[in-house]
Amino acid sequence: RRHSARAASPPGPWLGNDDRRKKDPEVFQTVSDGLKKLYKTKLLPLEEHYKFHEFHSPALENADFDNKPMVLLVGQYSTGKTSFIRYLLEQDFPGMRIGPEPTTDSFIAVMHGDMEGLVPGNALVVDPKKPFRKLNAFGNAFLNRFVCAQLPNPVLESISVIDTPGILSGEKQRISRGYDFAAVLEWFAERVDRIILLFDAHKLDISDEFSEVIRALKNHEDKIRVVLNKADQIETQQLMRVYGALMWSLGKIVNTPEVIRVYIGSFWSQPLLIPDNRKLFEAEEQDLFKDIQSLPRNAALRKLNDLIKRARLAKVHAYIISSLKKEMPAVFGKENKKKELINSLGEIYARIEREHQISPGDFPNLKKMQDQLQSHDLNKFQPLKMKLLDAVDDMLAHDIAQLMVLVRQEETQRPNQVVKGGAFDGTLNGPFGHGYGEGAGEGIDELEWVVARDKPMYDEIFYTLSPVNGKVTGANAKKEMVKSKLPNTVLGKIWKLADIDKDGMLDDEEFALANHLIKVKLEGHELPSELPPHLVPPSKRKNPE
Repeated sequence: RRHSARAASPPGPWLGNDDRRKKDPEVFQTVSDGLKKLYKTKLLPLEEHYKFHEFHSPALENADFDNKPMVLLVGQYSTGKTSFIRYLLEQDFPGMRIGPEPTTDSFIAVMHGDMEGLVPGNALVVDPKKPFRKLNAFGNAFLNRFVCAQLPNPVLESISVIDTPGILSGEKQRISRGYDFAAVLEWFAERVDRIILLFDAHKLDISDEFSEVIRALKNHEDKIRVVLNKADQIETQQLMRVYGALMWSLGKIVNTPEVIRVYIGSFWSQPLLIPDNRKLFEAEEQDLFKDIQSLPRNAALRKLNDLIKRARLAKVHAYIISSLKKEMPAVFGKENKKKELINSLGEIYARIEREHQISPGDFPNLKKMQDQLQSHDLNKFQPLKMKLLDAVDDMLAHDIAQLMVLVRQEETQRPNQVVKGGAFDGTLNGPFGHGYGEGAGEGIDELEWVVARDKPMYDEIFYTLSPVNGKVTGANAKKEMVKSKLPNTVLGKIWKLADIDKDGMLDDEEFALANHLIKVKLEGHELPSELPPHLVPPSKRKNPE
């Protein structure tokens, strides 16, 4: 029996005892609609009951589920963050300042708008359509340093980009900012789809504040990509050393088993100072662009993933809060007991981990939690309420699986969702597309058949293979082709491309073509999946009717 999406029932006793719900999860129309509903009916009640918002992160709003994918740029001052955005958009945006000194001292959300202009922070945080309302918690010192630059740009139709203040070196800056910079970045990290850390290849020092910021991005390592910018300003040998040093430094700060992906290049539209690594930069840029272009397609999955992360933290938080409440005396000695509990929070963590089989990675930072508990009255905390936890478990066990199916369906319905415009269109057409005129594309705009250049050499080999009626058999051709030492899978593909009339034999033109494709592969290029028109031998081309 199918039924359409039911309206969310009000939170209350239904959470635990309606067994039919468990067997028959809700049916949702869209992923973001489903996420909103699940969050409001199953996770939010748990968060509110145990003051989750005061400790970890404000409640989610509808705009958090509906907004476009966001890319957060983080880096020390003058690593080229603003230039990077300008490079992607291929136009200036309001409020943009570029210079060698610390110029961007604000968070700038660069978003799509019909008119070009700036919206100040205080106005931004009251706009229910924008996902920034909860930033008002960081106070005026922050809001005066937060603006939204709106402009009509095709790139921004599918993503938004957030430029952040350059991170400075030394201690004193942390005091003069007037707001908790790392906490603001953490807030953004939780809600964006991609975090790009920018480093400058010719002054690679990671300051204390930067290390602290990278640590604040903990639990979001899957969203982080690193760009080693301005790499055209140093020689190849130095570049290798800088790359090694960067990986070493990052390894000490970011605790992930896998290596973080680093893209090397020069992301601005000026001539390259040292052009030796041009091809490397082009390939890296292509990879980074592909990564950014895939964001709209994976946005629903990212939101689902973040909701699961949040639900796991909320569960652990509920266990911690209710354990503290349980230990508190009803009448006397509250202050002493509070001190004692805060000091032994590590042991409480260990006990919860054992009792509820929770992985240590799900726990909030111990020191931070201890600091936050100082200002709370532990007696006002709530005891363990299993109904609320069951609802979240039910959501993780049943509803999320259903949404996963819906995510896949939505992806197949909108397969061509990629970021377009700006720099993303720069290399699509004409001879400056990636790999144009190289490898299998060589000779694409020449009148003569490109294979003809080396054909005399290939013909000599051809006639040693005892051709019959101008063709060599597959077995004889194979003896020659395996000399390339290429694996059979590759040679099989080359055979398929070269045997144009599919007769299982090769004539002299097909044999020359096979050798040309072997050369393309040995030079490190990819083989095309179909033979491009310019490689088809002239005698095999269909004459236009």
